[in-house]
Amino acid sequence: MKIKAIVTGVTGMVGEGILHECLQHPEVEQVLVINRKPCGVSHPKLKEVIHSNFYDLSAVEEQLKGYNACFFCLGVSVIGLKEAEYYKLTYELTMNFAQTVARLNPGMTFCYISGAGTDSTEKGSSMWARIKGKTENHLLKLPFKQAYMFRPGFMQAAPGAKNTLKYYKYFAWLYPVLHPLLPNFMCTLKEVGLAMINTVNKGYPKSVLEVKDIVALAKAE
Repeated sequence: MKIKAIVTGVTGMVGEGILHECLQHPEVEQVLVINRKPCGVSHPKLKEVIHSNFYDLSAVEEQLKGYNACFFCLGVSVIGLKEAEYYKLTYELTMNFAQTVARLNPGMTFCYISGAGTDSTEKGSSMWARIKGKTENHLLKLPFKQAYMFRPGFMQAAPGAKNTLKYYKYFAWLYPVLHPLLPNFMCTLKEVGLAMINTVNKGYPKSVLEVKDIVALAKAE
């Protein structure tokens, strides 16, 4: 089955990497990116929708129909945010988008970029981990064909990426040194992208994917 994917967050580091893999992959036929601002990428497979309010998608609903995958890479850092702000930008925004595409595309596979250390119990001391855990738990209850929660740790960006976070640039040279020591905490953005693509046609026995699962799924044939 050819993949028609919606990708969010492509003006960020993770979304940019996932978009790159989708555009290069032979099983991906079409990609729709929905952004608040243009991503600056042009490709025959790519269609872009500019929309500022992710809490109200009614104006673009028709353009979100006809897709069998969504790779949700939109997210914010918890640094400097109070709990109410982080909750709105993480849980409420994600759930509104997911509920909308689930309703419009019942055969969809949904992949969500969460993070290593996410708290599935929703009861731990870390605010961001609780909120991410609640988001994961509620996404898994939506009527998608399949849903997968991705929990990557440190991700190595592809050479030439425009949106790599500053601190990732400073530590990128350490990746070949640290990866053999911390294989369960480090992977590449290419592996994350390939794993997401492989969920659609190959699936995976677990709905919450840690780094070792992401790497294994990226290699699936």
